[in-house]
Amino acid sequence: MKIMNVVCIIQARMGSTRLPGKVLMNICGKTVLEHDIDRLRKVNNINNIVIATTELDRDNAIVKEAKRLNVNAFRGSEDDVLSRYYFASKKFNADIIVRVTSDCPLIDSEVTQDIIQHFIDNYNNCDYVSNTVKRTYPRGLDTEVFSFKSLERAYIEATSDRDREHVTPYIWDNPQIFRIEQHINKEDLSGLRWTLDTREDFELISRIYEYLYPTRLEQFNMEDIVELYNIDPILKGININIKQKDI
Repeated sequence: MKIMNVVCIIQARMGSTRLPGKVLMNICGKTVLEHDIDRLRKVNNINNIVIATTELDRDNAIVKEAKRLNVNAFRGSEDDVLSRYYFASKKFNADIIVRVTSDCPLIDSEVTQDIIQHFIDNYNNCDYVSNTVKRTYPRGLDTEVFSFKSLERAYIEATSDRDREHVTPYIWDNPQIFRIEQHINKEDLSGLRWTLDTREDFELISRIYEYLYPTRLEQFNMEDIVELYNIDPILKGININIKQKDI
């Protein structure tokens, strides 16, 4: 197999409905977006990281932060995020796309790396791999990996607002078209919520960082956080009542 260009595209915008500006909020002296980038830079099978934001003026702040962090930025449609991914992938010559979102500052580099490798190892027989359709990992470690060919077909064929906004549903809703695999954790931790969408989420993630970041920096992982829950079970209750928005 030829050498593949693996591009991680992080979608980011300032206009979150429940917690506006969340990606530039500060945790332990860094923005949420900077923590995302630092953790993804530890993934050794990613060739390039791109922040994909919108063309709106309010997202100039995202582009400025990308420049500060020395990562590429791409601007596209606010609502048609599928097109944003498609044109970003074309611009940066992606063969394989890794999709993550900017509200996951606890993303585990080892988990992401394993999912990418799962896809690479099965490249000739697989179009899409994720840990999101059948959930066994905590929400907030979400990683989707797919071929440019699959993204292009979705871009051409998908018509519903849902499919255009959320990028990948057209792929995983059509197993008769796309060859789909799931990356499954050995233990079901899907009940844990580590994504950032509300003030409660921010409080939880901030506390986790305050416990682990001073001594581990970005080295702490999923197992470290699970162990922290055992030490301080109050953590789990901080955002236990937050419901994820439906796709």
